[in-house]
Amino acid sequence: MNESQLEMSVMELFGQEGYEYIHGESLFRQSSDVLLREDLKAYLLSRYSAEGMTETEAESIILSLVRASHEPLYDANREMLHKITEGFIFRREDKTKKDLFIRLIDFETPKNNLFKVVNQFEVQGMECLRIPDAVVFINGLPLVVIEFKSATRENATIFNAYEQLAVRYTRDIPDLFKYNAFVVISDGVNNKYGSLFADYDYFYAWRKIEDDETEVDGINSLYSMVKGLFRKDRLLSVIKDFIFFPDQSQNELKVVCRYPQFFAATKLLENIKLHQKPEGDGKGGTYFGATGCGKSFTMLFLTRMLMRSEFFKSPTIVLITDRTDLDTQLSATFCNAKKFIGDETVESIESRANLRKKLQGRASGGVYLTTIQKFTEDAQLLSDRTNIICISDEAHRSQVNLEQKVRVTENGVEKKFGFAKYLHDSFPNATYVGFTGTPIDATIDVFGPVVSKYTMTESVKDGITVNLVYEGRASKVTLDKSKLEEIEAYYIQCAEEGANENQIEESKKAIAHLDVILGDPDRLKAIAKDFVAHYEKRVAEGATVCGKAMFVCANRQIAYKLYQYIQEIRPEWTELREADEGVVLSEKERKELKPIAKINLVMTRSKDDPKPLWDLLGTDDYKKELDRQFKKAKSNFKIAIVVDMWLTGFDVPELDTMYIDKPVQQHTLIQTISRVNRVCKGKDKGLIVDYIGIKNSMNKALRIYTDYKENDLEEIGKSVVIVRDTLEILDGIFKTFNSKPFFEGTPTEQLDCLNRAVEFVQLSKELEDRFMALVKRLKDAYNLCSGGDELTDGERDRIHFYLAVRSVLFKLTKGNAPDTEQMNKRVSKLIEEAIQAEGVSEVFTIEKDTPRFEQDIFSDEYLERINRIPLVNTKIKLLQQLLKRAIDDYRKVNRIKGVDFTERMNAIVDMYNARRKDKTFANEVLDDVAEQLTKLLEDLGKDRMSFEALHISFEEKAFFDILESVAKKYNFYDEYIKKYGEESLVSLAKDIKVIVDDKAKYAAWSARDDIKAEFKVNIILKLADYHYPPVTVDEVYKEVLAQAINFRKFAE
Repeated sequence: MNESQLEMSVMELFGQEGYEYIHGESLFRQSSDVLLREDLKAYLLSRYSAEGMTETEAESIILSLVRASHEPLYDANREMLHKITEGFIFRREDKTKKDLFIRLIDFETPKNNLFKVVNQFEVQGMECLRIPDAVVFINGLPLVVIEFKSATRENATIFNAYEQLAVRYTRDIPDLFKYNAFVVISDGVNNKYGSLFADYDYFYAWRKIEDDETEVDGINSLYSMVKGLFRKDRLLSVIKDFIFFPDQSQNELKVVCRYPQFFAATKLLENIKLHQKPEGDGKGGTYFGATGCGKSFTMLFLTRMLMRSEFFKSPTIVLITDRTDLDTQLSATFCNAKKFIGDETVESIESRANLRKKLQGRASGGVYLTTIQKFTEDAQLLSDRTNIICISDEAHRSQVNLEQKVRVTENGVEKKFGFAKYLHDSFPNATYVGFTGTPIDATIDVFGPVVSKYTMTESVKDGITVNLVYEGRASKVTLDKSKLEEIEAYYIQCAEEGANENQIEESKKAIAHLDVILGDPDRLKAIAKDFVAHYEKRVAEGATVCGKAMFVCANRQIAYKLYQYIQEIRPEWTELREADEGVVLSEKERKELKPIAKINLVMTRSKDDPKPLWDLLGTDDYKKELDRQFKKAKSNFKIAIVVDMWLTGFDVPELDTMYIDKPVQQHTLIQTISRVNRVCKGKDKGLIVDYIGIKNSMNKALRIYTDYKENDLEEIGKSVVIVRDTLEILDGIFKTFNSKPFFEGTPTEQLDCLNRAVEFVQLSKELEDRFMALVKRLKDAYNLCSGGDELTDGERDRIHFYLAVRSVLFKLTKGNAPDTEQMNKRVSKLIEEAIQAEGVSEVFTIEKDTPRFEQDIFSDEYLERINRIPLVNTKIKLLQQLLKRAIDDYRKVNRIKGVDFTERMNAIVDMYNARRKDKTFANEVLDDVAEQLTKLLEDLGKDRMSFEALHISFEEKAFFDILESVAKKYNFYDEYIKKYGEESLVSLAKDIKVIVDDKAKYAAWSARDDIKAEFKVNIILKLADYHYPPVTVDEVYKEVLAQAINFRKFAE
């Protein structure tokens, strides 16, 4: 299916949802106008007819929108969407009339709005014309832009569609995007949507039409997106309540909800309505969402809807966490969302007394964030209002402990209740809502049944989180096997007792016994040594995004000991630096990054800490700085040793390795290991390295709290098997190739071997494709197991060899090499030193977007360098890549020549792709192919500059080429030139360019019969003026028209 067919299929789907479909060419409008003014005007006059709105007033409102600045685009988009979702005051032209409050969309009654989808919507930008594939309009407002790519063209991906929208369109036609809610990229099989300001990694599919359905993929996800996201009432809901701009943002944050967030928030809202006291039981419901799936934003969306709902009449919302660090993070989000929430009173509460003071005299409104610990044994009532909604984050923990505990002490019987008891006594008539990644029975008892859920498996499928891989290393550091058995016995005990609050004392005893085992000095020294080796190996292999790792210890004393042992092995890790050696920092980064150690202990101080530990842990402000620096990818702070802090609600997307040496109970274990499941560019999976033996507990936890079934957590051993199996296949392919010089030769011999290997895998197209796929599989598996010691040095060397070959070949065929940085340092150094080597150096020095690209590739010196490359396949690939880029650029301005050069290149490439492994045949063909491509590049270079000799512009030359081509086709070129001279054709080309410019200033001019008729008459008259034979009129007109359209579409 090509782009045009896909486009029309999607138009049909929109039609089924009740949208009016219009082709862009049939719209009568100026191409610089991005609004459908008549639609907006009609809506306004209809909506405000009772108020007597005049046409002049409607046009005045439209004009105010048009005149709104698009610079900077982020601010313009935020302000415009605020007007669209919140409305604005309009002062009447008749001053005696009351001001009108204008809503540009009727969110309450979808049928009152005009829904249209327009394809091929031409927009005149500041420098050129752009034609988005489709635009969704509501009341004439262009709220969604869609870009399609063909699923059958390998070089046309939805990432290309993303770049087109996020780079070229925002640069050239920003006026269109100041109204934009979100954008869609699609090839029919892969269908994603997201914020215009988000990275590509944060675009997602809408994989369900309804929450209770099974997720779909592929072509079905196109249906689920149109019928789920673009259903009229749902699209209005998303635009109104599910697009978040923070009050202040330094990094252009705009959050568009994902489908699980939409379903969770909307279903919880309805459930709270049903269960609100006094009519209901106060159990608003539980949301079970996989850790890392964006529960904080789901809470924010829910809070907005609650605060703006007429049903609840501005409730008071209390958001409760059970950790100070979680409260701080949630407060940072909510306190920066006052406009979005719709209430200026959004505050973090320091104490119970402070909360009581805030609530006194308040009948409604207000959003307060606090920790469950603030609800101490002060049993005084805070408020008995029924319009209070308590939303609990991580609701599986201390928010559910309502029962009484009785302890016998020396002073008699001591009775205590859990924190949650005091919370419920404080707000007896509130409605309680729970958010959790690991629901337990007590969660359901307090908050009510699960209203909506989103599992870890779904999250991984959607690309919202990455998968987790397990590597067990307990046996490598535990000297006494019986100690492992004791640790295992602890987990069995926990399982038998249920590991709930009633058994906490017994659990503490078991942990105290375990601490003696885990804190054994010999064991800790072995762990420190193993950890350093494992970590450094992963960093050296480029198997980690930027070296961020977290080590979880059983207690504070053990953590401090481990830190000291690691410091003995790597004292330089405690030296203060801004960043690793060789890391390039911008001026902004230099200001943000502070000198800091590579490894740090992250714990709260204890009054009994010895002075060295006390000083090391630092103040609260120092811990906040640790938090900030660990979240910065380039910061020198790479390794955090923790006990309890940062295990929940702490998000660092670059964190991809978690080392665990702490007995962790099941629901907490899921929270802990999920620290490494966040999505980050270049991160395929999160690695869990186990030093204590938690595998069985982890698998059980995954089965209980996620939808893992028969397939347990993927283990590192699987990656080792994949690596070895793939190596065996690759070794078979290279059986006849002598790779010995790469492993044993001098640097020059190694480089020569690499060159020959790249040539070897290009013997046939089938071999090349198979090799690339195999090494991609090898690389993905190796990234996970590179830190272990299962693979031999010989196996690692062979891996590096194949990765190096793939990187060079990837660069040849795709124009960039994502694996270059991940190659072994020895291989990387070879590439860097290859500046004088023919073949490889060209691969790694050519960059398409460098200012010198065009002039360099057409220079005699450059062509001579290409011709010196002795490896024919490499030379051909390089020439093919260069030609394609150059022809694509040329075709944007000169269509007829672009088509001609493309046909010539394709004919040569087809001959090359038909090559066989047979060396006799190959030698006959390859040299000829290389020679023809070189000649074609030379011809292209000369043709591009030929306009100079004619003393016309680059664009005028395109029309000259049309006139010349048609004259030669009809065999009158020589006669015409002899009679009138070449100057006559040159002048005619210039005049035709003037005619084109005059007509093409109108939007969709090429689809309007009146303009085209006038255009054709002008062309005929101009041809006659220059004695150009009338027999050619139709063909000249057709070619000129095609070239004119080409100008408007591609001219940069």
